Amino acid sequence: MGINDERDIEANLQIGPTDQGMVRLFMFSGDLEIPMDFEPEEAEEIAEEIRAAAATARRVKRR
Repeated sequence: MGINDERDIEANLQIGPTDQGMVRLFMFSGDLEIPMDFEPEEAEEIAEEIRAAAATARRVKRR
């Protein structure tokens, strides 16, 4: 499965701080739960990557 492969799967995403000072991305779909914890600096890098991807997606959409 690649980034451009569409799937008919519904999933939810929650993002928030943990009581251990980490940032958690918590994805769940049906019985599958995926908690991913990141140091705040790593979370900021991920946020920058998301912003860059959104900017690129906007340019692609305008074509």
